[in-house]
Amino acid sequence: MIGSAFLENDKNKEQLKEELDSLEIQLFRMQNNIKEIAKNAEVISIDQTKEDNWVVIYADRDEENCQLMLHSCDSPYRGKWHSAIQTEYKDDNTIHIADIKGEENKGYGSILMKHLKDLARDENVQYITGDIVERDFDHVDRLTYFYEKHYFDVKIDHEEQCGEIVWNDA
Repeated sequence: MIGSAFLENDKNKEQLKEELDSLEIQLFRMQNNIKEIAKNAEVISIDQTKEDNWVVIYADRDEENCQLMLHSCDSPYRGKWHSAIQTEYKDDNTIHIADIKGEENKGYGSILMKHLKDLARDENVQYITGDIVERDFDHVDRLTYFYEKHYFDVKIDHEEQCGEIVWNDA
């Protein structure tokens, strides 16, 4: 009984050491990644995934378009993002999502969506819209779940294989 408590204690110490080492490496990479990203883009924020990995969120924007990108601090930044949301400003009240790209099932899309909604609020933009198109129908159920999770009104026409999403910050 006493021996198993010691083994468990040693295991917990080893797990804590591994987590601390991982965190230290991520923070070192974060510092370097932010430095490199800031040379060519606007660093928006840092955030954590559902697995507690650190990510850097950054933007490339002009008067007509905004691309929010995410790079994980699990790896050094080499000029490429892990996930991105490409948008267009339709008018003073609407940002339209043109595309979401990147690694799936890591929570990156949710992090980017949170920051897109924050950006919309900061700029007093009431609506975020988007289209569901035919090429999306091999994963339309996953898209529907994703957008509804982020409080979008989702309308899908399965027959025509199209749809639209609207987020209203009213």
